[in-house]
Amino acid sequence: MGMKSYRIKEMEQFILEHDIVSMEELRDTFHISMNTVRLDVAQLVSKGAIRKVYGGVCSIQKENLVPFNERQLKNTQAKRAVGKAAAALVEDGDIIYIDSGTTTMNMMDYLGECTNVIVLTNNLDAINRALPLPNINVICLPGTLERKTNSFVSADTVRTLEKYNIKKAFMASSGIADSGIVTNSSPLEYEIKKAALTSSKEVYLLIDSTKYGKSALLTYANIVEMSKVIVDDRADTGLVSLCERNNVEIILAKTSDL
Repeated sequence: MGMKSYRIKEMEQFILEHDIVSMEELRDTFHISMNTVRLDVAQLVSKGAIRKVYGGVCSIQKENLVPFNERQLKNTQAKRAVGKAAAALVEDGDIIYIDSGTTTMNMMDYLGECTNVIVLTNNLDAINRALPLPNINVICLPGTLERKTNSFVSADTVRTLEKYNIKKAFMASSGIADSGIVTNSSPLEYEIKKAALTSSKEVYLLIDSTKYGKSALLTYANIVEMSKVIVDDRADTGLVSLCERNNVEIILAKTSDL
């Protein structure tokens, strides 16, 4: 990835963190010409992460990004069941990525029997849950703490993630539409999720059954890119059919097993 791509990622994060930024401020912060600022901004606008305002740009408000602590309290049994089923796919010696999310973090509670497993994550709650597990080697991805997602996000997060050869990525999502697009609500996490998909041999989507039929701000993947979809046993028949049509294995996690 070239310097231009990294600059644009850093510019996007800068805008999202500051909400409203003038064109002159972008020019001075990134030490580039005004013409380059305009070209970079145009690329970010086309992506859908920001919009132009008079004299500058602003982040698109993420009304559908519910705070982490609020999301954590919803469908807890289903999310724990999915986390348990996903953890069963981890083998000794695996290098895995655990994505930021209130479902994916539950995996850590079921990895106690694994040995020589390396976990890469920007998920603060997954990191905290790994503390009593000396058998799990945790690599914390760098970044600034985004409190709405309890995750660390920055251009450095993406750069670090791209260095590793990940065997299995366990991904979260704000919703999966009946067309098969997999979405998320946080522009700050979009590039991280894309990097995880690119760097991983196998990709597993972890969702609770309420996520089907919903879509969020950004599309980061399609169901055909998933090795498996793991969902609780209350899954809609539409999701089961979607997986079957796209030859993607679906695992129905039993909530009764908890």
